Amino acid sequence: MRIVSLNAWGGKLHAPLIPYLAEIDADVLCLQEITRSVTVSSDWLVYRDRSHILPQRANLFAEIKAILPAHDALYAPTARGELFEGETSVVSEFGLATFVRQSHPVIGQAMDFVHGDFSSDGYGAHPRACNAQCLRLFDYRANRPITIAQLHGLRDLAGKGDTPARRGQADVLVALIRRIWREGEPLVVCGDFNVLPDSLMFDALAELGLTDLVTSRGHKDTRTSHYTKEGRYADYMLVTANVDVVGFDVVEQPEVSDHRALLLDIA
Repeated sequence: MRIVSLNAWGGKLHAPLIPYLAEIDADVLCLQEITRSVTVSSDWLVYRDRSHILPQRANLFAEIKAILPAHDALYAPTARGELFEGETSVVSEFGLATFVRQSHPVIGQAMDFVHGDFSSDGYGAHPRACNAQCLRLFDYRANRPITIAQLHGLRDLAGKGDTPARRGQADVLVALIRRIWREGEPLVVCGDFNVLPDSLMFDALAELGLTDLVTSRGHKDTRTSHYTKEGRYADYMLVTANVDVVGFDVVEQPEVSDHRALLLDIA
């Protein structure tokens, strides 16, 4: 089974992103920062937050569905906010998406907010609401279930250090996973956590028997050349000891976002 996690950056690097997702041959694709604008026909919109201006694909979720016809697609928006089509304001959803190859049936699932709640009239003040998806699949080849969870951790304008909100986020995430995961079965947790490697998030996840593959295998950078700030850690992938890791990579090329893809192959 191949599991890939990527913050897609709203599809800003659309030209390399779409063929990469089509060719990577993921059984489970966990994506963050995915747009859906169901009333908009344009391909591109613009996100504006003071001086921060970012091109966004209007319907990235639909575009990825179209290139992965053999996958079931699950979308989990955190908010519906304002993007711009020229000078015209339009509404667009923003959130997580998980794509699961149909040969791996989903036998349990939960989606909930780990910080805040859904907003229908704007993205909200920082730190904005964050959610997580947790799926229990059946792997016919291994003849056993496996649970895979992903989240996009809260972004704090003050930085990636621990805060009470991040402590709460960690506790809620663990509780969400426990709703679906059966102790003793393989478990994978991934995503853009927006924390540093010494975060208390990892103490909470260690209670589930999880170990991070990014830091434990010596990777020191999960960002691409499109990210120019300090603090190169953001994305993580954790596994329990009974996940038989055949290969793991923090993908340097191609650059399809300001985040690198995390690619895990398991027996």
